[in-house]
Amino acid sequence: MNTCRIAQSGLGITMLLAVSASAWSLEKPKSMEDMWKIIQAQQQEIEAMKAQMSKAQVSDQPPPVAESAPSSVKTLERKTDVLSQEVEKLRTNLAIPEEAKYKSMYGLGPAASKIYSVGKGLSIGGYGEASYQANVGDKADNVDNADLERIVLYAGYKFTDNILFNSEIEFEHATTGEGEEEKGEVSVEFAALDFFIDPMANIRAGLVLMPMGFINQIHEPPFYFGNNRPEVERRIIPSTWREVGVGLFGQITPELTYTTYVVNGLNAEEFSSEGIKEGRGGGSSAKAENFAYVARMDYTPEALPGVSVGGSAYVGNSGQNQTFAGQKPDVFVQLYEGHAQWKYRGLEWRALGSWGHINNADLLSAAKGETIGSENYGWYTEVGYDILPLIFNDTAQYFAPFFRYEQFDTIASAPDGFLDNENMDRHIYQFGLQYKPIPNVVIKADYRNIGAKKGSVPDDFNLGFGFIF
Repeated sequence: MNTCRIAQSGLGITMLLAVSASAWSLEKPKSMEDMWKIIQAQQQEIEAMKAQMSKAQVSDQPPPVAESAPSSVKTLERKTDVLSQEVEKLRTNLAIPEEAKYKSMYGLGPAASKIYSVGKGLSIGGYGEASYQANVGDKADNVDNADLERIVLYAGYKFTDNILFNSEIEFEHATTGEGEEEKGEVSVEFAALDFFIDPMANIRAGLVLMPMGFINQIHEPPFYFGNNRPEVERRIIPSTWREVGVGLFGQITPELTYTTYVVNGLNAEEFSSEGIKEGRGGGSSAKAENFAYVARMDYTPEALPGVSVGGSAYVGNSGQNQTFAGQKPDVFVQLYEGHAQWKYRGLEWRALGSWGHINNADLLSAAKGETIGSENYGWYTEVGYDILPLIFNDTAQYFAPFFRYEQFDTIASAPDGFLDNENMDRHIYQFGLQYKPIPNVVIKADYRNIGAKKGSVPDDFNLGFGFIF
């Protein structure tokens, strides 16, 4: 009797250990199909163990063992519940991974790219930044300020392996105030469907980011120097510039990628001496009497690790069938840029140049009552170096002094009969520090010395932080 009881107990223990091992030795499935295979295998194992217990109880039937069998079955059922919980956890992990791997994909920032790594279902990410700015020297009408500049939520959903939706919703300046943009606003920065067909040609449709420059697509704070985005990529190449459109993206070769869209045209009525940036439609009942075309290519040679070069072009009419100085001009707009960067160990270097042209700038200037440049240009270069590896071996933290120089002019050429506003011809020397205690969080400090060809612009000191998740 004792021998039988020991044998039965040993069998029960063996079964429970096997079930427990099954529960904790599972590898995370990469797809829903893998998950169901694991569930079916577990269920077959559990049924086989129950059958063995029932057979053992029927063959021997000693009273003490008969009394212990129900408790073994209950224990087994508890283990089955544990397995069910593990399966549910695995299903959740397919939608929201426990450990996000941040990597820029398909022209988007690392946090915005999380949806591409999801097996299926929902993906949530985001970023935020805040800063303190103190004006130095001739402040004029400028005042020191502290600003929660933006909090952003990325929400994406992967319907299938070939179709997904991705979006960015931005809350600016902590409040919407009374509907004034200066007080803050809520905007959809992009919202598009991706259709994956072939590595060489995939479709994107919706509110898309213009694939120009460095910042317009990848504008998450840990990935650019300084508290303020480069002025060239705010005034010459507007940021964040998005329009409603459709187009293609893909890889021509593993080293050569491209993106191209057809989008609604700019609205020339909103152009000013500060450039074209206010002419963006932004998907908000944007005028679409005219269309525009934008294309970008990037080359990352395998023979030169860390090096990438590329360029982009935007062309399209902006008149939108509107009247300017008694006429309805096309207002053909051109904007071109070239860029290069090199990352080597702790070194990061970037350079970008951009040139634009606006037809019928004389008619726009007459209608607007201010000079709108027929040409504009800007360029900048920056360099930073992570010095912590020189001090501490194998550190995961990052601390980089950096320097940036910018030069730009939104009225590089004034139309005939209109005066140039030389205050728009500016240069900036910027020095700063960038510290990342972890890759997701950055603390920034910088000083900008701002000069204009005519007139004064106050320098500023900036201190802030940013993060992604």
